[in-house]
Amino acid sequence: MTHGPSVTTTALDDAPVTARVLRSFRFGSLAAVAAGFFSTSARAATTPDERINALFGPVAKTISDVVFYPVPLGSGYSMPAMVLWLIVAASFFTLYFRFINVRGFLQGLRLIRGDYSHGHDKGEVTHFQALATALSGTVGLGNIAGVAIAISIGGPGATFWMIVAGLLGMSSKFVECTLGVKYRRHNPDGSVSGGPMHYLSRGIAEHHPRLKSLGKLLAIVFAICCIGGSLGGGNMFQANQTFQQFVSTTGGESSFLADKGWLFGLVMAVLVGVVIIGGIKSIARVTSKLVPLMAILYVACSLWVIFADIRFAGQAFQAIVAGAFTPEAGYGGIVGVLIQGFRRAAFSNEAGIGSAAIAHSAVRTKEPVTEGLVALWEPFLDTVVICTMTALVIVISGMYQREDIGDGVAMTSMAYSSVLPWFPYLLTAAVSMFAFSTMLAWSYYGEKSACYLFGESKRVALGYKLMFCVFIVIGAASNMTAVVNFSDAMIFVMALPNVIGLYLLAPVVKRDADSYFARVRSGHIRNYRKRPLRESLVEAGES
Repeated sequence: MTHGPSVTTTALDDAPVTARVLRSFRFGSLAAVAAGFFSTSARAATTPDERINALFGPVAKTISDVVFYPVPLGSGYSMPAMVLWLIVAASFFTLYFRFINVRGFLQGLRLIRGDYSHGHDKGEVTHFQALATALSGTVGLGNIAGVAIAISIGGPGATFWMIVAGLLGMSSKFVECTLGVKYRRHNPDGSVSGGPMHYLSRGIAEHHPRLKSLGKLLAIVFAICCIGGSLGGGNMFQANQTFQQFVSTTGGESSFLADKGWLFGLVMAVLVGVVIIGGIKSIARVTSKLVPLMAILYVACSLWVIFADIRFAGQAFQAIVAGAFTPEAGYGGIVGVLIQGFRRAAFSNEAGIGSAAIAHSAVRTKEPVTEGLVALWEPFLDTVVICTMTALVIVISGMYQREDIGDGVAMTSMAYSSVLPWFPYLLTAAVSMFAFSTMLAWSYYGEKSACYLFGESKRVALGYKLMFCVFIVIGAASNMTAVVNFSDAMIFVMALPNVIGLYLLAPVVKRDADSYFARVRSGHIRNYRKRPLRESLVEAGES
């Protein structure tokens, strides 16, 4: 369903002043980076990796400090502002939509299975393909490295809060992906464009005319943040952790790659550049098959390790539950553990961030609510299932208690290697494929955002793609702290404009959801799997 006339130009056509400001900001930022590169601290560095760290570290820290500004909660506790923002939003949507994450769960499965699919609906992909596409951008290093980081900082109890965050995040994902389909735009070439940029500008203007300017501003802010998120969590974090895994597999500190992050990043940038600059469609068919294969292998290995040490599984669950409510003092108390759980879960499943709505908007359907129900499976599979498996392996192995193996992918690799000595090689391949597919997805998100801001043109698209490749080199050569800070900050800040829009448009989604479920119960929306074959063929012929 489309709303209003098609828009084929730029979001800034009616705002030339804003466009000039954005362009000034863009070139000003480049000038600042150039100046920083030749600053005293950067010149003092002796290697390319150190120069990049000297330049990028302070910038990442400044952005992270702003986004994760501690909000006092009383009794000496505080919580990062954006983490609190997502927790409150996810909890609100869960209650407002009467636990849609529970009551819509089975209906979502039926839709994924194709029970209600009709071949004549507009769109580019099926419900299953849309879900798989979105998962290819989320299932990956957040599940492998992010879980290890959360446990190393917050202890086993962080796993419990990651699961809670995943369950609540299902409701946020339902809202944003329903809106993504409702306000998507069908392009003349048959493709579909959707996502927060569109429902923030068009949706708010339609239902809150007095806030039309606010909606336009939120859409612009989201697009800017999405570009930052694509360069951070969708790019630099992926390159950094892939590099760390290659170094670990090839000898650790004695590896010939140990001090050559810039070189590894350069090679990776070339590989990604061949795809995103030369055309993603020819490669998408391969990665869409390869990524699910790697995911299945990863889950199979997780189950192998868990069952191999099944006698410790009970103790692991006990440590996870007990650690969530009575954590050790070194983990910062209950609030400290909760913060780590929610922080890593949000980075993993991106519920409330808005990025997935861009991918889900391409679904073939005339009922926007159906894709919202499909999308709520994404945090469940990503966080509740896969992240929990990774956490169980790490807790059962006890690797989180060791201080000599680092965090991130290295800890996860050691945990699996305790049962499967050859796992680091498989993990290296899995990390590479997951990171590669995530980069492709996020380059698309960032490119769409750049084109929304500066117009649909080959020059804008090419400029963004080149910048994306440069940041791959920076990510591989930066230290872990700088990359994680920048990744978290940019992805979390996307939630600010997106969630504001979700609050404003929640009543619209609720009316559509109530109407949809009423029509399903009345039989107006038919389940094609239950219908006689002859009746289905007759209707198909009449349409």
